[in-house]
Amino acid sequence: MVSDVHGNARHLARAGEGADALLCLGDLVLFLDYADHTRGIFPDLFGAENADRLVELRTARRFAEAREFGRQLRAEVGMDYPVAVEKAVRKQYAELFAAFPTPTYATYGNVDMPPLWGEYAGPGTTVLDGERVEIGGRVFGFVGGGLRTPMRTPYEIDDEEYAAKIEAVGEVDVLCTHIPPDVPELVYDTVARRFERGSGALLDAIRRTRPRYSLFGHVHQPLARRMRIGATECVNVGHFAASGRPWVLEW
Repeated sequence: MVSDVHGNARHLARAGEGADALLCLGDLVLFLDYADHTRGIFPDLFGAENADRLVELRTARRFAEAREFGRQLRAEVGMDYPVAVEKAVRKQYAELFAAFPTPTYATYGNVDMPPLWGEYAGPGTTVLDGERVEIGGRVFGFVGGGLRTPMRTPYEIDDEEYAAKIEAVGEVDVLCTHIPPDVPELVYDTVARRFERGSGALLDAIRRTRPRYSLFGHVHQPLARRMRIGATECVNVGHFAASGRPWVLEW
């Protein structure tokens, strides 16, 4: 089980070794590495110095200024920004999807571009969003994407649409999502020093349907990596881009 891969194809190729299947909970794309500002699509397009400035603005929660800074950069360079970004994302997806073992079950993260996945997912990769599948005799439900934030990442959706996908999954043994349930200890990032968005609909579903596991990523350095909510073990499966280590689900 991996999440928040953010371009780490080298370790992804070995992540499924010895497992019945690899499960990926999204965020394959590396737009900007907050630990190394020279890595990612943004510094490739605009340089590390401008990446430093963007991180500074975002870390200070000056999101409107960050968007204006990005707009000015695009105007100065004069590039067709959406085309340039899509080209860079396609390059990353080609490498990352080629690294997936067979079988892989995957859902989208908030920084992913779902319309492109169908072009890169091979026959050994099953993409699921608001859907369920049986793996090893257990029922797994998958819900991808994130909720609306000032960051305006590519796959953010309205709360109502997200809740409808949670409802469509229904009762499962393992509920796999990109974002965590909306619990303070699970959504607070101790390095970024801010609360990320979790889902209240997901939290309600956990309490109501009582899956054995709720598995997710999204928050890279959470205050709590796991906790119980009633009968459900809730686990942040880790920031794979930084660790290179999968989390193993053993039944």
